[in-house]
Amino acid sequence: MSVKQIDTGTTDLLASLDEGVLTLILNRPEARNAMSGAMTDALARQLTAAELDSAVKCIVLTGAGKGFCAGGDVKGMAARGDGTVGESTIDGAIHRQRVNQRATAGKLFKMPKPTIAALPGAAAGAGLSLALACDLRIMASSAILTTAFARVGFSGDYGGSYFLTHLVGSAKARELYYLSDRVSADEALRLGLTNWVCEPDKLEAKTREIALRLAKGPAVAYRYMKENLNRAMAGEMDDCLDLEATHHVHCGQTADHREASKAFVEKREPVFQGR
Repeated sequence: MSVKQIDTGTTDLLASLDEGVLTLILNRPEARNAMSGAMTDALARQLTAAELDSAVKCIVLTGAGKGFCAGGDVKGMAARGDGTVGESTIDGAIHRQRVNQRATAGKLFKMPKPTIAALPGAAAGAGLSLALACDLRIMASSAILTTAFARVGFSGDYGGSYFLTHLVGSAKARELYYLSDRVSADEALRLGLTNWVCEPDKLEAKTREIALRLAKGPAVAYRYMKENLNRAMAGEMDDCLDLEATHHVHCGQTADHREASKAFVEKREPVFQGR
């Protein structure tokens, strides 16, 4: 199957689809892939389309060059003198921020398909939030993580406080937010902030290996797994048990389950069709 290049409407975000894997590349390497308005809008559009596109089985978010994403464009904010992102009023800025956050980090987290962040380099501020919003993370050994917000007088955005608290606990999340220390790839692995660490020249291959495994997996079961796991982060035990029961029975009615059961008996790998 040939790689399908997708027009995102801006060079700040590149997109391609290959064997069910949608790869989204934050593409401002000269600015360490800091988020621009064009990038954020395009990312929101691509994620919305991917959620409903049956050809997309897994989403990979990564950065061009040696970085993942430096977060917001601090230089642009400095030029404006505030953080209103071009809006004329505080209320307008808040509304736009809410919309952007839900359409990007929120969509990555709630997307009923597996999402992977592949980090060739630093993920800072909102860039870290986007990485943490994904289901899985793969870091180059040279990559680092940092909340960075305290260094620029911000409290944090794009869901980082929520994701980080659930991944490492409240006390560690507060430490990382208040002090903005750099977290190495090895430390991120120890803390559970990343799933894999590999040498920089192996990052693309490792990401593709995991992404293809997910793209070939049981899409219906993944959708229900993700909802179960997301609900478990904030839900009551009984609610989680009831939801698991409903989803488990639904999965038992799928063609993928029947194929997997047959493959198990025949001692072979199942071929999932996502239905």
